[in-house]
Amino acid sequence: MATNPTQIELIQPDDWHLHIRDGEVMKDVLADTARQFARAIIMPNLKPPVTTVDLANAYHARIQEKLKALGINSFTPLMTLYLTDNTSADEVRKANVAGIAAFKLYPAGATTNSDAGVTDLKHCHDALEAMQAVGMPLLVHGEVTSSEIDIFDREAVFIDQVLEPLRQDFPELKIVFEHITTLQAAHYVRDAATGGKNTIGATITPQHLLMNRNAIFSGGIRPHHYCLPVLKREEHRIALLEAATSANPRFFLGTDSAPHSKGAKETACGCAGCYSAFNALGLYAEAFESVGKLDKLEGFASFFGPDFYSLPRNTKKITLVKQAQSIPHELPLGDATIVPLRAGETIAWSLA
Repeated sequence: MATNPTQIELIQPDDWHLHIRDGEVMKDVLADTARQFARAIIMPNLKPPVTTVDLANAYHARIQEKLKALGINSFTPLMTLYLTDNTSADEVRKANVAGIAAFKLYPAGATTNSDAGVTDLKHCHDALEAMQAVGMPLLVHGEVTSSEIDIFDREAVFIDQVLEPLRQDFPELKIVFEHITTLQAAHYVRDAATGGKNTIGATITPQHLLMNRNAIFSGGIRPHHYCLPVLKREEHRIALLEAATSANPRFFLGTDSAPHSKGAKETACGCAGCYSAFNALGLYAEAFESVGKLDKLEGFASFFGPDFYSLPRNTKKITLVKQAQSIPHELPLGDATIVPLRAGETIAWSLA
């Protein structure tokens, strides 16, 4: 990566965790995403969820239709399937042949549109065994859902109760611990034994690198800073920043950008999710610059994700410039509007 104090040239990154929804809102999300990223892992938590190859193919066709309408031919959506208690080993093998990138584990009730998620991993044994056999990655939303567990502790408890037993049972299963938010998760992924194989990785979002849980309550309730897993204490943010900027190939970019309309966020029971797709690369650059590690951004953003997924790295280069960018207070989202992360503020880095 070529850098100077005012400019960064890097291989075009990918987003390894993205929500684009469906219908008319998809077009606006894709426009923001494709401006920065060459590929993205597309989350399957629609209503109804994308649980089969046939449903994924239909979703992919709808995405391609929107990309064509936008005149975009340089963006590749990487499709995933939603793991359920009833996912069969045959469906896993079919998905592998069809080029599906991964399966997604949502513990039932953990986040947006997760009600159809897994109630107990014992129901998924055959599917997980098949994933391990064909090299299909499992993407995990790493939180337990018991109401007895404090919401700020659910990721750490997930490691002990779910993730470590899962890895013991399926030692060669490739796992992405998505949108990690805690020191415990960062250290677990950093230190996890893999038997010499690259079997565990983690994505980190811009909001968890830049904000701690105080941001949700600064001057009142800030619904556009509410996401799941929720922002944590400052010690956790620091640990995530250390992980992201460490040049450890187990950590890579995944925005978890989640579009919810302004009305759906600013309501009595607001939706979880931050919309970072509009300016994600500028936010990541800000985070890396804050600790003097801009030279580590390209590995995190452009190299380690495709390496983990056994995909070729991109070759096109992009440039970020240190030029103040004002983030709009609202953006169009279908027939509504959305409030992007850092709305109404100015950030230092912009895409050239």
